[in-house]
Amino acid sequence: MALAVCACSNKPAPPPPAEQAAPPPPQPDLRPVIVAFGDSLTAGYGVETGEAWPEVLQRLLDDKGLGYRVVNQGVSGDTTSGGLARLGAAAALNPKVVILELGANDGLRGLPVATTEENLSKMIEEFQKGGAKVLLAGITLPRNYGPDYIRAFDRVYPALAKRHRTAYLPFLLEGVALDPRLMQQDALHPNADGHRKIASLVFQYLVPLLSGPA
Repeated sequence: MALAVCACSNKPAPPPPAEQAAPPPPQPDLRPVIVAFGDSLTAGYGVETGEAWPEVLQRLLDDKGLGYRVVNQGVSGDTTSGGLARLGAAAALNPKVVILELGANDGLRGLPVATTEENLSKMIEEFQKGGAKVLLAGITLPRNYGPDYIRAFDRVYPALAKRHRTAYLPFLLEGVALDPRLMQQDALHPNADGHRKIASLVFQYLVPLLSGPA
């Protein structure tokens, strides 16, 4: 007769694996906000992520120990009417400073200068009502748009800066626009080197508006 032999172990069953502790939730970024509010020049059209001037500006601020958070709200192709329509999202961030760069696409499309000026004026007023300081970044147009239209367009930015008492950067692409080494092949958008130069220029105008290290 065959005998069935049962081999039994006296070792206790291993305990269930311990549950891993959930990682702590990310801490909110409480740094005061600087909103870069613009079009493709701000969004970084044609350059890699992290190469647009608002991102370079963030690194400049960090290097200087200035505790601000730059939020890039550039939208390629945006006009001043488009900016006015999405102003609420930017205002909801309660920015301390807004770098306002819009109007180039209005000019390139030949839209009425009075409409561009009115839209920019409304944006400045709304940002200021929310307690933000505004740095108005001027732009101009290619010379083939006609002297009368260009003169009218170019008067908009200094007039607005004076009327609303904003900080004013006369030309965002100063030292960039006419240098092919700093521009993309379309001659309208800066390349990565151009964005670095823009960030340095914006930084010079921005620092006086900041209250110092947070």
